[in-house]
Amino acid sequence: MTIACVGITVLDRIQRVASLPTTGGKYVATDYFEVGGGPAATAAVAVAKLGHTVDFIGRVGQDSVAETMLAELQEYGVNTDKTVHIHGASSAFSMVLVDDQGERIIVNYQDPSLSRNPTPLEAIDFSRYTTILTDVRWPEGAEYALQQAKNYGIPSVLDADMSPDPIDRLVKLADHVAFSEPGLEKFTGCTDPIEGLKIAQKQTSGKVYVTVGSKGCYWLENQDVCHESVIKVDVVDTTGAGDVFHGALAVAVAEAKQSRESIVFSNTVAALKCTKRGGREGIPTRVEVDQKLQK
Repeated sequence: MTIACVGITVLDRIQRVASLPTTGGKYVATDYFEVGGGPAATAAVAVAKLGHTVDFIGRVGQDSVAETMLAELQEYGVNTDKTVHIHGASSAFSMVLVDDQGERIIVNYQDPSLSRNPTPLEAIDFSRYTTILTDVRWPEGAEYALQQAKNYGIPSVLDADMSPDPIDRLVKLADHVAFSEPGLEKFTGCTDPIEGLKIAQKQTSGKVYVTVGSKGCYWLENQDVCHESVIKVDVVDTTGAGDVFHGALAVAVAEAKQSRESIVFSNTVAALKCTKRGGREGIPTRVEVDQKLQK
């Protein structure tokens, strides 16, 4: 049972500050560290830590940043041999500010020469996957992978976060479309997440969800609005929580869990992640998740 995670991997350069800046000026960091990030890549780590075999499929440059990112993914048990290496390009990275409450600001940079051409994906046999997850930061690759999923009757999950590109085609193709609250607002133009879900549902035959941070997750079930709260934890760092949620959702889909069970599972995995710093170090194991769910 192998899951594919298609999208970007980035190096997160994280600085901890007492509070997030609200105006221009100089600020002092109390800590600094580097960890791998990126929606699909972090989702892949979550899949691996939850006990499934997983392939990360993305693009990197030929530089030390790529070596660092891929080595970290491999240490977590993620297969990276289908990653595309692009000559002359710089790998993606993000600057992240995290405050004492665990909230963060992320600024991402992707080299324009990091080719978006999905042609290298044609060499991959997508029929072997149980579930295919994509993010929206490599839309050409995501569209190809989601179309392959549809061709082979494989369930697909779209991490529908903010994107500088239109994501209409991706939303239409995916079986499970999990929006972030900002991503849903941008896609629908609606500030109310519940009304936004209803608008988004008109654009796809798939199931639509929206995560709303500490308020949990809403989704539609036969046009009915459903909601599941998150468990209470001591939040240290929310970096990567959404990515982890999507990785857990891909696992739940692969295991054919029902909707509410899938969301309870995914919410729990994401909440436990927030108890530790960094986007990946705090991702719980399957044993830890199952123990929490049994309480």
